[in-house]
Amino acid sequence: MRMKSLLPLALLGAIAVATTARADLVIKITQGVSQPTPIAVVPFAWKGGGSAPVNVANVIGSDLARSGLFAALPVSKMLARPSSGDDVNFTNWKAVNVNDLVVGAVSPASAGGAVRMRFQLFNVYTQKQLLGYQLPVHDGNLRFAAHNAADMIYQKLTGRRGAFATRVAYIRHVKSTGHGRWELIVSDSDGADAQVVVKAPDLLMSPAWSPDGSRIAYVEFENHESHIYVQNVQTGQRKLVLSHPGVNGAPAFSPDGHRLAVALSTDPGNTDIYVLNLVSGKLRQLTHASAIDTEPAWMPDGKSLIFTSDRGGSPQLYRMPARSGADPQRITWNGTYNARASVSPDGKSVALVHRDNGSLRIAVLDLATGNIRELTNGPSDLSPSFAPNGAMVLYTTSAGGNRVLATVSVDGRVREQLSGGAGALSQPAWGPFPQGLAATPSGGGQ
Repeated sequence: MRMKSLLPLALLGAIAVATTARADLVIKITQGVSQPTPIAVVPFAWKGGGSAPVNVANVIGSDLARSGLFAALPVSKMLARPSSGDDVNFTNWKAVNVNDLVVGAVSPASAGGAVRMRFQLFNVYTQKQLLGYQLPVHDGNLRFAAHNAADMIYQKLTGRRGAFATRVAYIRHVKSTGHGRWELIVSDSDGADAQVVVKAPDLLMSPAWSPDGSRIAYVEFENHESHIYVQNVQTGQRKLVLSHPGVNGAPAFSPDGHRLAVALSTDPGNTDIYVLNLVSGKLRQLTHASAIDTEPAWMPDGKSLIFTSDRGGSPQLYRMPARSGADPQRITWNGTYNARASVSPDGKSVALVHRDNGSLRIAVLDLATGNIRELTNGPSDLSPSFAPNGAMVLYTTSAGGNRVLATVSVDGRVREQLSGGAGALSQPAWGPFPQGLAATPSGGGQ
């Protein structure tokens, strides 16, 4: 019964054999800023035979539009379709009230299917180039290159690093005979190129990314017993890292990727926070309270952890040293329920599930002031996860009688929903920035 008092906390899960399948999400922008910046992303010229493998301009334009900060000009309203700065007549773009202009081309680079993507960003009114790059594209990953271009454009125009080239992980439950099936899915941040990496007949929970994005930790629940695995996202190879009697749940990678903070139980209904060294296998207990301590989240410097506990009578967030666990300090005081912390990349704020007046909403806690600001309306919003640039929070909500994913900007002004056909979506985890990209300046300005 005490376990129920902390619901909906991520404690248990289940998996089976990894598979690969498509399950792309559909994005619906539900709220943006009142006056988004008008931008035109002209269809990229394709220099090869047949048709281009990916509509690069559409990917870039869609990325910028779903940020809520930009309004992409429809192709039907474009008066010209230049593919390089030399061909741009800025009068055409002033006539349709465009502020910024993106042009580019994709061409085969060599044998073996490799291609090269080139793009330029211009301010229409100053007629100056703001960006110009060539991006090598290998293994047919042109969509990833397009996301990277969108990131560069977004950063140039907003001053904040873009997160379009990142990935997200989430759980999908498809009902059928019996319990149905559970899937752990990884997709691009826009929901495209979705791959089912783990499939199970029972519950799957608590996906967590490693700092380099190469691995995901998650929880298995088979025959009423839970286990924690770490799986290589690319190869599918997995390793059982914890299988203690009782609860094995809520894994969270340390910032160096060498440790997992987890919630384990030694008594029925009671969990404590432990840290597992993934290299040595050594397990260290941090909390010893006669309460439910769960859902650990690392601070970016790796020196402390934030976790959920009901030791004060209701679920609230606490902070403690990651080395000793000594003297945990309560950090949430507003609301009857505060749980499921996700720490911002700069370590200044925490996204959480906040309940006040009976509704579960996503909120952000300012660690310096202790103030909590609600971002969503509820009534059942769960599992927040910060984007790696700190601009958005990914979470689970309800829409049309089903569970879907959604994002909200940290100022609450921009919102979108991501739904994926049959099945309820839950427990999203936003992945880290990808490893470095070899981009070459092209066409002047940078």
